[in-house]
Amino acid sequence: MVFGGAEANVAVCLARWDHASILATALPSNVLGHAARDELRKHGVDCSQIRFGDGRMGLYFLDPGSVLRAGEVTYDRKHTAIVQTDPSSYPWADILRGADWLHISGVTPALGPNPAAAALQAFQAARAVGVSVCFDGNYRSKLWLGNEHEAPARLRGLLELADLALVDARDIGLILKQNFGSLDDASAAAFKEFPNLQRIACTQRVQSAADDHSLGAVMYTRQGVHRAPALDLRNVVDRIGAGDAFAAGILHGLMAKRSDADVLAFGLASAALKHGVPGDFNLVTLAEVDAVLAGAALGVKR
Repeated sequence: MVFGGAEANVAVCLARWDHASILATALPSNVLGHAARDELRKHGVDCSQIRFGDGRMGLYFLDPGSVLRAGEVTYDRKHTAIVQTDPSSYPWADILRGADWLHISGVTPALGPNPAAAALQAFQAARAVGVSVCFDGNYRSKLWLGNEHEAPARLRGLLELADLALVDARDIGLILKQNFGSLDDASAAAFKEFPNLQRIACTQRVQSAADDHSLGAVMYTRQGVHRAPALDLRNVVDRIGAGDAFAAGILHGLMAKRSDADVLAFGLASAALKHGVPGDFNLVTLAEVDAVLAGAALGVKR
């Protein structure tokens, strides 16, 4: 058993890289909820904005798959604390004071009306005070079962406020209710539709077996496109959380004022390294990411 979650994974990664990182959420007021908070604290995340209340902990179960058998996730997310928490209980002005970025994923609005409203209010508050907004599409069809018709509007409300979107052609097509033949076409349509949007980035995965992957990445800006060459990832330990490691790497690179090409390369290296770390959190150091970027030889450090 491990603790994790899309936004939590990003918060942990950035905190470990010496960024001040705050997670706002709601957890059950019981031993399990307190243990989740303590795990986040262990990695340096500020947990002062976590609410504790009624409800249960959201769970998911992963069958990782093997050889040519696909992995599968089973969600158990009903009646959780975050679903039952009043969205107005989050003091966004206080939470966002001094922040550079606000990051929210598409998992949150999929959980129900309260989390969806909280996410939208957070993005609106961030734009009002000049905090940059990052939206990770993270569309999970199983989480939207029975509410698929609500997904385009909920996700559109977030994407139209984002400065940075971590989305692919499927995400953009779902939101714009169009079918796109390529990410080039989807990104052009998104930039035209959403004037706040400045960057679109995503990883590009080719998988030949459960533990044999190739991972590249692309970033679109209003000035052009950057592509990071794919990295071969063999003997994969755990791919879950790689997208969040990518998000953290992109955010770190932007806050470090790197060029867009370097930002993308850093995000891809972070995501690639996550495949060798069990659990949801990306526990690698900045030095390890930089070593991948420098093409350092593998071996044993003695």
